[in-house]
Amino acid sequence: MEYVLLILALLLLVIGFLGSFLPVIPGPPLSWLGLLCLYFVEGVQIENWFLWSSFVVMLVISVLDYVIPAQGTKRFGGSKYGIWGTNIGLIVGVLAPVPGGFVLGPFIGAFIGELLYDSKDVNRALKAALGSFLGFLAGTFVKVVYCLFLFLMYVYWVWKFVF
Repeated sequence: MEYVLLILALLLLVIGFLGSFLPVIPGPPLSWLGLLCLYFVEGVQIENWFLWSSFVVMLVISVLDYVIPAQGTKRFGGSKYGIWGTNIGLIVGVLAPVPGGFVLGPFIGAFIGELLYDSKDVNRALKAALGSFLGFLAGTFVKVVYCLFLFLMYVYWVWKFVF
């Protein structure tokens, strides 16, 4: 049974890492589930505090993943129209069968939202859209770091388990 859990944990961690880049796959939650599988492997010693603190971090990252692009729009001078455009663009971008839609969606949504707010100020709209894009990149970076950390912890604990 241990080997099944080890393999399942590895698969969840790898898919979770890929999900850091692909928004249709919930990366951090899958990576945490991989850690949970590893927790139940007899002989692998994961402390309870680590398991639950990584769970809380995963929840925070999952929530912030939707908040950060909108905050990027706001910090770069975007209005509520731009923030709403970012959120709508994020949803449409994820659902659209367009390559890179999850990256372009928030950018285009913020741009259109700002143009609806003030159609004459294209520079402001571009600046707000850039903020949305940078927010998306920041969120992706945080997810990648979290998932990579859990993967490295998996390697460490499995190495201790085997040797």
